[in-house]
Amino acid sequence: MSFNIKIFGKQISSKQFAIESPNKKIRCVVKLKNGRICYEVWRDETELIRESRLGFLLYGEKELGQNLNLVRTQKKSQDETWETVVGEQKEIRNNYNEMTFYLAEKNEKQRLFSVRFRVFNEGMAFRYEIPPQPSFQRIIISDELTEFNVDLNGQAWRIPAYQATKYELNYEKWPVYELRDSVHTPLTIETNSNKYLAIHEAALYNYGSMTLKLNAGKCLQTDITPLSDGMKAYVDLPFSSPWRVIEVADSAIELTVNRMILNLNDPPKEDFSWVKPLKFLGIWWAMYVGEWTWAEGDKHGATTEHAKKYLDWCIKLGISGLLIEGWNNGWSGEWSLNGKYTDFLHPVADFDMDQVAQKARKHNLELVAQHETVGQIDNYERQLESAFAYLVSNGIHYVKIGYTGAKMLISGKQEYHHSQVGVLHYQKTVEIAARYQIMLDIHEPIKGTGIERTFPNILTREGAKGQEYEGGKINLNHATILPFTRMLAGAFDYTPGIFDLKNPAKRVYTTLARQLAFYIVFFSGMQMLADRPEMYEKNPSIFEFLKEVPVNWQMTIPLLGKIGEYFVVARQDRDSSDWYIGGVTNEEARRVNLNLGFLDDETKYTAYIYCDGETCDYLENPLDIAIEKKVIDKTEQLDLWLAAGGGFGQPLQSGLAQD
Repeated sequence: MSFNIKIFGKQISSKQFAIESPNKKIRCVVKLKNGRICYEVWRDETELIRESRLGFLLYGEKELGQNLNLVRTQKKSQDETWETVVGEQKEIRNNYNEMTFYLAEKNEKQRLFSVRFRVFNEGMAFRYEIPPQPSFQRIIISDELTEFNVDLNGQAWRIPAYQATKYELNYEKWPVYELRDSVHTPLTIETNSNKYLAIHEAALYNYGSMTLKLNAGKCLQTDITPLSDGMKAYVDLPFSSPWRVIEVADSAIELTVNRMILNLNDPPKEDFSWVKPLKFLGIWWAMYVGEWTWAEGDKHGATTEHAKKYLDWCIKLGISGLLIEGWNNGWSGEWSLNGKYTDFLHPVADFDMDQVAQKARKHNLELVAQHETVGQIDNYERQLESAFAYLVSNGIHYVKIGYTGAKMLISGKQEYHHSQVGVLHYQKTVEIAARYQIMLDIHEPIKGTGIERTFPNILTREGAKGQEYEGGKINLNHATILPFTRMLAGAFDYTPGIFDLKNPAKRVYTTLARQLAFYIVFFSGMQMLADRPEMYEKNPSIFEFLKEVPVNWQMTIPLLGKIGEYFVVARQDRDSSDWYIGGVTNEEARRVNLNLGFLDDETKYTAYIYCDGETCDYLENPLDIAIEKKVIDKTEQLDLWLAAGGGFGQPLQSGLAQD
């Protein structure tokens, strides 16, 4: 067969088709071979995904995906631009060529299904679609047979699946041939041909989360998170699977601005103009350093008195929100074991919701209420509607939901968070929250698969190790890996902004400048200023950065990056023409030279450069920070030094600021 065909949807032979990207650089070859449908992916003349099979194993049925006839094909092209409500980029282009293959079995049942392929300039995706049919109304999926036949000698950045801590692990670099146990997606791979791939999924609904592991044929294959009975999903037809996504790039930093995951989700079906990003303080870190507790008692953090004082701090510091954890009944005793008794409708005795909510409303401040479910979904869903109604009656429209625990209790069964019933619960919560105009920050979440395009009230989620793991459990390269892995799945609540770095109760192994960099490096539609407000008052010139740094972005441009070593990104504020540049390094100090050619022509900017000081060191002298002010334009070359475990944050204000 020829691989020089440059026409979208060109049939190579009677049973082979080539679907090209709009720029003709990426090609998906679809074959019907020995009664099976399979695919390949090429970048120019380089084969990235070798022949890979598709299909399902069904409980009580024959395999779906063999002994097939091609009934017909259908082509489609799309080129549109749409706007995010909150995000890393305001305008996103959705440009692809699509071809759908309608298939029927040759046997007596003649079961029908189709596979829809979309090829973008940035990669390709496909999904299964199964219509209802006379002898085929409901299916039980016992396995999905989708393969991603990548070069086994490539290098992958992985975290293992099926762990008690879910996604909250340090990434490790492994050769693909070692991935014998299941790993989470996004799975980022550097190939021997110097290309980068990220395998993930989009639009995950009513199905188990996809993990990956090598099968007997030494191909990466889907391993769908099972239900407690071992099955992968119970599905009423019609059914559309999540999109299986392969992002393709010539460099690692190209992956960080790939928007395929969002584009593969539907636009919102209702008005979400009420969704607003938020920057907030929290009654939170003081508990981690042992000053207060979540539970009631002499050191209880979420008291009426403390909440009012924190609201005063919000007013004084100019921050518009406050997270309150430990306000409701259920934290006393061994709270992680008592989730089935947690009450989301009644505050504890020393927290007066009326008083606190009234003061917040008076000063136009937002409250963020926490719902810690401890994975007790049966208990939470019984209260869910009433709990949201209660918060809204008190003017609260932001909720941080937590799912601590190795598994969830759903319908009396212990289930993985990422199983089909877990996914259904997360989605139910999102949809009910949208009805009440509540915005969400989800911890211990199902991974991001772009559904925030359809439901923009999902402002952020956790889904990786954040700063609560400081004190020795985060590798210094963690922040330099996340932009190329976890961040490909969307917004991340890292809970940055710790100034009290040397507190022996919770030693934070970063430099002070690195804490500022996190607000630019890690996008989140809800950004927490995680430290106690007293720490910010002691450092007014540095706090000015946290006060001014935006939460919502017009444009994002990665400047430099190498996975596990360093990352530098520029983002433009959505509400002004100002730019912010942030960068982080691993355990090695380094210099970075920044080309500012992306800035506007003939515009002068006042740059405030917050970077590691000359004697800065994350172990011995983490608080040494240098602040420099200078006037620059796009011709400037900025040379910056990053200490070991360090970073920098740099606002570029358009126009000349007055002294």
